[in-house]
This record gives sequence, C-alpha cells and structure tokens, in this order.
Amino acid sequence: MSDQTRGAEVEKQLHEALGRSQRLGFLGDRPIVEVIEHARSFVTALDGVTGSVIDLGAGGGVPGLVVAIDRPDVRLTLLDRRTKRTDFLAQMIRRLDLSDHVSVLALDVDDAIRLGHVGFDAAVARGFGPPEFTLRSAVRCVRPGGVIVISEPPSGDRWEPQLVQELGLTRTESDERVVRFVLDPAT
Repeated sequence: MSDQTRGAEVEKQLHEALGRSQRLGFLGDRPIVEVIEHARSFVTALDGVTGSVIDLGAGGGVPGLVVAIDRPDVRLTLLDRRTKRTDFLAQMIRRLDLSDHVSVLALDVDDAIRLGHVGFDAAVARGFGPPEFTLRSAVRCVRPGGVIVISEPPSGDRWEPQLVQELGLTRTESDERVVRFVLDPAT
C-alpha cells in the first residue's frame, strides 16, 4: 500500500471514529471536517514540541486523535475522568493502530497530577473547563519550558494578563482558533 493510499485510509478511519464519537454525544454537531480542521490548529501549534503531550479532557477524541495521527513522533496521553469516554478512546486507539504512542487515562486531572502524571512537554485542551482552571491544570502538568495549547472561543480573549504572568507563562504566536503559551523554563 502506498503512503498516499495509507494516508487516505487513515483519514477515512479518523472521520469514522469522530463520527461515532459525535453519534455517542461526545462531540458537538459541527461537521466532522470542521472538527478535524480545528484540531489541526493544535497540531500546528505543537510545532517544535518533541517528547510527550497530554490532552486534558480528551472526551470524544478532539484534538487528541488528530494529534495522534498527525504527530506519531510524540507520546500522547489522553486524559478524561469519564470512563465511558476513555473506554471509547481506548477502542479508537486500537482501531486506528495508535497504541504504540498513545495511552488513555481515566482520571480526574487533580488525581492524575497527584499520581505523578506530570512533566509533559506539552498540554492541549479543548472545552476542558473555565479558563483559569484549565490554565492552572495545564501548568501543573507540563515541565518548565513546556508548551500549553488551548482552544479559543469564537470571539474574545479570555486570558487575564495577571494570571498569565502569575503562572510564569508567555503567550506566543497562535492562530484565532487556539492560544499557545510557554511555561517559563525557570519555573
């Protein structure tokens, strides 16, 4: 099978997996093509990241499954506290043949941190929780110098400059769909 044929097959399987996720109520009703396009903003924002990435509130697989397919060079952990969703994600990881670099954790973020699931090179989050909680949780998960990529709402800037500074973050270049922060290496 050529790389192009394999790529088309993987893309088809991704569409099917996210369509199933949507039918189960794990994703909103946006067209899957748009969902994947938005998730690819996370992939772009992860340029330069190597090593490990955690998807906080992985839910229905966005952006995690897209990151897993587009970035097979990183170790990815999909974290969600709802076992119904993590069971689904584990099944999709096997079906998409991603088990070599993707794992799934059914834990609350605070429990995951307490159990030592920290020191990631990057954290991603889409629809995880209120802005301050999301940012504070992500900071606790990444190593100093780590990257945090979070989905932005359709309009407005929800990131309090004082909070960003307090957490030792620098906001870097990002597109209108995601915001990218880097944790101060001295933190």
